[in-house]
Amino acid sequence: MQSIKAVFWDFGGVITTSPFDSFNLYEEKNNLEKDFIRRVNSTNPDTNAWAKLERNEIDLREFDDLFLTESTNLGNPIPGIDVISLLQGQLRPEMIQALQLIKGNLIQACLTNNIVSPETQLSDQNVSIAGKNEEVMALFDFVIASSEQNVRKPDPAFYHLALERAGINPEEAVFLDDLGINLKPAKALGMHTIKVTNPQDALKELNALLSIDIL
Repeated sequence: MQSIKAVFWDFGGVITTSPFDSFNLYEEKNNLEKDFIRRVNSTNPDTNAWAKLERNEIDLREFDDLFLTESTNLGNPIPGIDVISLLQGQLRPEMIQALQLIKGNLIQACLTNNIVSPETQLSDQNVSIAGKNEEVMALFDFVIASSEQNVRKPDPAFYHLALERAGINPEEAVFLDDLGINLKPAKALGMHTIKVTNPQDALKELNALLSIDIL
């Protein structure tokens, strides 16, 4: 087995807590079925409002209207801007520590589906699915962001961009994400993949693959 030269991290749901937790709280508060927002986002996943926003094909005003239409068609009208307000997650200290230990020893990159938003609508110009923290982003050697590349996970082209930027073969990379649909194409390319459900379990898997100790 080739040694790992790069660690690729998803952001929301990996470095931070999952936005899905915030979705569920919103659903409970508004008497909606659990995971309804995820169902809207997974309906026509390549062409829906969420996909278009992450590829920077529409702005927030258009997303607000399109998401409202899509959610209404599925039975519960939700303004898209309500969903945007739920995206800020909490940083996971154990993941930040791992990032700090890896920094300078291996190539480290963030592979994120994100949105670009004007300051007049959101406090950050560049907000990932679970928010953005400049100090954390500085721990990465580079970032592959869907809104900048106009391509998003799970499109294989997204992972090729990361591999080309790192200058490595797929077998020399490990990719952590909380969604299986995003891990599947990475694994098919030959990357090592880790599904992040429990942060500690994920870090144990990662530690076993690396030449340095992060635990």
